[in-house]
This record gives sequence, C-alpha cells and structure tokens, in this order.
Amino acid sequence: MPAAPAVDQSALDAAVPAPSRGIGLSGKLLLLTILFILGAQVLIYAPAVANFRNSWLDDRLSSGRTAALVLEAAPSGMVPEALVRELLDSAGAKAVALKTGPARRLLAASDEMPDVDVTVDMRDQPIFRAIPEAFATLFADDGRTMRVMGDARRVGDFVEIVMDETPLRQAMLRFSRTLLVYSLFISILSGALVYLTLHLMFVRPMRRLTDTMVAFRENPEDISRAIVPTGRKDEVGVAEYELQSMQHSLHDMLAQRSRLAALGLAVSKINHDLRNLLASAQLFSDRLANVPDPTVQRFAPKMIQALDRAIAFCQSTLSYGRAHEAPPQRLSIDLAPLVEEVRDTMGLGDEARIAFINAVDDGITIDADPDHLFRVLLNLARNAHQALETRAPNDPARDQIRIAGRREGAVTIVEVSDTGPGVPERARQHLFEAFQGSTRPGGTGLGLAIASELIRAHGGAIALAEGTLGATFRITIPDRPIDLASIRRSQKKRA
Repeated sequence: MPAAPAVDQSALDAAVPAPSRGIGLSGKLLLLTILFILGAQVLIYAPAVANFRNSWLDDRLSSGRTAALVLEAAPSGMVPEALVRELLDSAGAKAVALKTGPARRLLAASDEMPDVDVTVDMRDQPIFRAIPEAFATLFADDGRTMRVMGDARRVGDFVEIVMDETPLRQAMLRFSRTLLVYSLFISILSGALVYLTLHLMFVRPMRRLTDTMVAFRENPEDISRAIVPTGRKDEVGVAEYELQSMQHSLHDMLAQRSRLAALGLAVSKINHDLRNLLASAQLFSDRLANVPDPTVQRFAPKMIQALDRAIAFCQSTLSYGRAHEAPPQRLSIDLAPLVEEVRDTMGLGDEARIAFINAVDDGITIDADPDHLFRVLLNLARNAHQALETRAPNDPARDQIRIAGRREGAVTIVEVSDTGPGVPERARQHLFEAFQGSTRPGGTGLGLAIASELIRAHGGAIALAEGTLGATFRITIPDRPIDLASIRRSQKKRA
C-alpha cells in the first residue's frame, strides 16, 4: 500500500490565502458603540432643545400675561411710561396685545415696532412641529422678530407678545453646549461600560476561539493545542464544545492517516522479499505434487492453491490500501465446497479443539467471485476463531464456528456464526471501518472492512445479526440480472 502523500502546508496557504487584517472586533465594537451612543444622544437632543424653546417662550408669555393684567386693570393713559417700559422689559417684549371677546387691543408697545418675521402659536405646539421650529431658531440670523401667542385668563382669549428672537437663540445655544458636555460625559461613561461588558462577554471569548484555531492549525497533531471549554451554557460555550469535538476528530483522523502511511511503507518494504519466499515455496509444492503418497496427493493441490492466493495477495500489496478493489469476476459456484476449503485453510479438522460446522446443503449455488467470497468467509471465520480462543481451554462441544447458506429467490444468504462472547457494544458503531472495528488488543479491524468492501462490490450487504448467541454475520448477495441480449447473441453464434 503506498504511503499517504504528505500535506504541503505552504501549498495550502498559497491556495487559500489568509484574509487581510483589518479592524478587529474590539475596534469595530468601540466604533459601533460610539456611533450608537451618539445616535441616541441626537435622538434625545432634538426633543430636548424643542422642549427648552417651548419652556423659554412659556416663561415670556407668563411675563406678558402679568403685564397684560396690569395694563388692562389700569385706567387708560394712567400707566406711567417708565412702568410700561419696565413691564415690556420683564417680558422681553416689544409689544403686548390682548384679545378679549371679539376685541383685540394693543396694551403696550415700544417706540419702534419692527416687522414680524415668524409667528409661534403656543396653544397648538405638537412635538413634530416644535422640533423643526426649534432648529429653525438655532440656525436663524440674529435680529429676527417673532410673535408669540398663548392662552389668557379666560377661555377663548389669548395674549400675544412681539419679541426679538436673538435672546431665545442665544439661550438655546447655551443650553445646547451644556447638554453637549453632559451628553459627552454620559456617552463616554455608558460607552465604556457597554464596550467593557461586550468585550468580556463576547470579544474576548471569540479571540480565545480564534487564537486556539490558529495555534491548532499550525500543528494539528498536537492535541494539547485543542481548546478547553470554559463550561459556559450559552452559544459561546456550545461553540467551544463543538470546536473541541472537531479538533479531537481531526487529530484522530490525522493519527489514522499516519498509521495507514506507516503500514503502507512497512508493507512495501516486505512485499518483494515475501513474494520471493512464497515463490520458492510454490516450487517445492510443485515437486510434492509428483510424490505418489495418497496423503500428499490429497493436500498438495490445496497447498498449491493457497500459495497461489498468497502470492496474488502480495502482488496487490494489501489490496485494501488501494482506492478500489478489483471488480469481482462473478461465477455461479457451489457454496459447500468453498466453505470446506475455508475449513481446510484454517486447519480445523475433526481433532481441532474448536469445531467447524459446514451447514451448507449440497446444491446451493451463489453468483459471486470465488476468490473474493473466499477472502470474506476466511476473514469472518478467523475473527470467530480468535474470539473463541479467548475462552481457552476450548471444548468443541461448546466452542463452534458455523457457516450456513440458503437461497431466497434470486438472493443467496450466507451466515457465519460462532458461540463466542459476541461483539461488544462499543465496537458496533464502527464495526466495518478500517482500524475501528477490532475488539481485541493488537487487532487492526481490517478484516471486517475488507469483507464489507468486497460484498458491496457484488451489490450485496453484510450486517451483524441481532439477538443471536455469540456473533452472527449475515451476508446477502443477489444474482446478476440476466442479459437477454447476450444470450441471444450466443445462440446466434452457435447456430
């Protein structure tokens, strides 16, 4: 078997280039935290500055109502000019007017009345209107004049003042600066807390996962570099556990590949010399065939056939190591003689301490490759023999290997069973996988893997039967479909 090709890490790195380093998770998290906090502050600032503007105007309207009460209560022309200016200054207004009933009166006004640039009705000021008006005030030029209207004492009446918008704009700018300072402080504090929390909960565990994957990739054969789960119960904990399982599976797979490579190298070294030794043994067996002794004449053909098979196996250099087995050369063969040949190969005669029972009736045929089927039955019988040997000293009345066969229509069923301890539960999951299904120390598990591959090449199946004494392997091989066209061609040639 050829050794497994070494993995060229540099070639893999060239085929799959490493992603370029950009902003890490920590940087992205910090940037997103700042953006989200600033966005939240903007959403807070807009209604806050609109509410401040409304409160400022309400204060001016309150002063205007007070001035209107004083001016309305005094007899006409009896309010001194100085008091009128003082009342206007307290309201920050240039004029105060009052509507009572159908009448609308100008109660006080400064000497110069500017044109009104904007009108604000505080009686109807929803938030969706207050916000754009607040920003219009913030970005307005100095010197604009605004008229502000608000409720008076009686229902249906209202008071209005005419005022310079500049003091309102300056107050809103001072409020914005103060709010900005507090917002920055709150943003930095809350952003730091959010960043620290997310960093500890998510970024640092992700960095640990990444560092572990990078370290394991550098040397996947070093299992100490696999991640050790922290025991978290959330998604990060699940990711840690799954990564550990994947790393251990990859480590086991690489160890198996190394074992296969070592096995292939060892077989390649001994193949040539072993084949020469078997060829020499074949020459001696050919000479034995000429000895007239009846016992020699009985066993010589079987020994020659066994040597031919051994030489063929060496020539293929452990056929299982190749990508595919050779396609089966199927024939219709008698099953009972083939089972008897397996018995003779294993040396289980009448005097053996482990009984071999050929329970195949004469006349049972099977459509299969004789060499392939012989290898399958021999592997299964050897496994059964090894299982029974663990109960030494053996007793043929108790320790038995039995091969039975029957036909069900176009399907032949062969069962290889023993009276041994059976197959342990831990070995059943990977029973037909190479180097996985062995149940004894030092076993390779190749026998069942080879048997499974050869049976599947025939379109059949092999499985461990449940509920039987010891272990029973059931093989099913269907007959080949009849090629009517080929039969007709053969008949025509004969004709």
